[in-house]
Amino acid sequence: MKKPFILFITILLIAFNSSPAQTEQTPPNETSTDRNFLAVIKAQAEFDELARVYHQGTPYALPHVMFLIDRRDGNKIYYINSKKFRFHKDFANATYLSLERGEDFTNSNYLSDNRRLIMGTIAWQTPVKKWTFEFWEGDRIPADQIKLTYDVVNGSFFAPVAFKPNSTSQDEASAGLGINRISADEINKGLEYLALNTARGIGRIHIIDKLDDTVDIGYNEILVLNEVPISLPPVSGLIIARPSTPLSHINLLAKGWNIPNAYIKYADQLFREYDNRWVEFETTLTGYSIKPCGKPCLDEWDKIEKEKDRIVKSPPTDLSVTKLAVLSQQRKKDSIVYGGKSANLGEIINARVPGLFVPNGFSVPFYYYDRFMKENGFDKKVEELLDDHDFVHNPRIRREKLKEFRAAIQNGRMNKKLETEIVSKWKLILGAKPVYVRSSSNSEDLPNFSGAGLYSSVKNVVNQKQIIEAVKTVWASLWNFEAFEARERGFIDHTGVYMAVLIQTGVVMDDGGVMITRDPFNPENKDSVYISATFGHNLPVTGGDGEVRKKVIPEQILFTAASDSIQVLTRSDQDVMFVPDLRGGLKAVPFNNDRRVLSNAMARKLVTAANKIKRIFGGAEQDIEWGVMKGQIYIIQSRPYIDPTRPRPEQPLR
Repeated sequence: MKKPFILFITILLIAFNSSPAQTEQTPPNETSTDRNFLAVIKAQAEFDELARVYHQGTPYALPHVMFLIDRRDGNKIYYINSKKFRFHKDFANATYLSLERGEDFTNSNYLSDNRRLIMGTIAWQTPVKKWTFEFWEGDRIPADQIKLTYDVVNGSFFAPVAFKPNSTSQDEASAGLGINRISADEINKGLEYLALNTARGIGRIHIIDKLDDTVDIGYNEILVLNEVPISLPPVSGLIIARPSTPLSHINLLAKGWNIPNAYIKYADQLFREYDNRWVEFETTLTGYSIKPCGKPCLDEWDKIEKEKDRIVKSPPTDLSVTKLAVLSQQRKKDSIVYGGKSANLGEIINARVPGLFVPNGFSVPFYYYDRFMKENGFDKKVEELLDDHDFVHNPRIRREKLKEFRAAIQNGRMNKKLETEIVSKWKLILGAKPVYVRSSSNSEDLPNFSGAGLYSSVKNVVNQKQIIEAVKTVWASLWNFEAFEARERGFIDHTGVYMAVLIQTGVVMDDGGVMITRDPFNPENKDSVYISATFGHNLPVTGGDGEVRKKVIPEQILFTAASDSIQVLTRSDQDVMFVPDLRGGLKAVPFNNDRRVLSNAMARKLVTAANKIKRIFGGAEQDIEWGVMKGQIYIIQSRPYIDPTRPRPEQPLR
């Protein structure tokens, strides 16, 4: 099944040839190539020191250096060591200039007029023998910031640098600025072919005239595009029918995927005969070849698929257990019955480590989700959806049909005996206190697949009717659009996924957040702990909707073991905090507080707790959700930390 995963992976802007130079604080014995950045480029040698070069030693060599301007710090420019950092985001994260990732990073730094960071690339344009700077094609940078960049770059670079617009909007915005410009047409005059990455690939040609949310993209496709999008899922090849900057974000990703990628003039017309057909496509520096893929070629493709283990699989599951078990009765191994979220908390409880507290709770095993789906005929509905052509091939329709399916699940009938048992345990074991009804599926915390944030939980449930509805909400969330797409990309069989439900006493948090037992932005910073904290409930950092995230910037702290130090990376700017509502759910209440969320003492207590939990799970890095109530730390969740920057499995096409 093919799906588009137009993911906002974080856009990168780069170009041909240029180099940055400054003096960062560097140990005396540190070589220049170890530096993260320079602030001034005084000579060609300093450019060469930091430049990344593709096709080195050939007429097609493209040395380039990324730069970043921090508008908040007096328009300070960083010429980035582009041999060390692949994307602007990597540098911004590693130096803590920005702690955003994914769509948040994209929106803040490429689409917002009021951006803090300006990001581009400086390059030597061999055809015209001039230096240029440029931005990614999709960057909506306003005219005043183009002029600012022009002035800052030319004030810190050893030679004059012209602006190279990469889009109509950039061209129009810069037209009246009185700056030196060089167009892509001048540089690429008469160009009909340009190898953006040399490789050989096998796949099905997919000509896309307009890329929107009705277009599916499969990992086994060779795409023919008229314009370069913000981002793409992994594919088997790329052909761009119109000139684009050779070092755009997409082209850099293609190099990482090692797929053939080229600009071929009028490709959307030239290759119409191949549309939807399997082909062999190869790019070299001087030309390309494309030909139908016969049986030997398809046999080769099958072999490649098997070697890469790209096989749709069902997560391990035990549907025989019917017991609604309290957390203390569970261990990590019980994840095949109650899901990883629930079973891991049971493991922490049974480790009996002083200072670690887990709110009491019990879990409804996978068995009852499976029974509910079958009793209501929803298992047949899943089969119908997976066989529905529109559902399979149109993301917009898929989103709508999944929404309808979740509504049907919410209206489904739960077995009365199960309802009675859930309510009885809530009253007898949890004292009828407000609870959180949490998702705990078998399609989470798998190798190379986190599943974090994909499924729904219901907060502060206060009566028995709400509890039953909340259980169905959690079950239905297995069919959230984002969860479905992520499983598809992760080669997880949708018919083999199940949802358990954790019903857990609520913690009225004075402060809350998440912590990771490593520096998520700099893997070289060993044995560190990263903490994100908010006043009140930790909703803003554990999966609140976009509006919630806009209201709250959390306090972010980094503990570095080597220096035994606590560094405050960002202060919380909260003017609202989230607290339990007596009617159920959470509500935002205004407040004024200019103190830090966490004292150094509390931050160190959290670090100690994080390291204890890491030891419980054999030293595996952990992503931990926590809350503080009356000075006591409560552990709400602990799951394996999967680095979001690591390459993910590619998307299956069934």
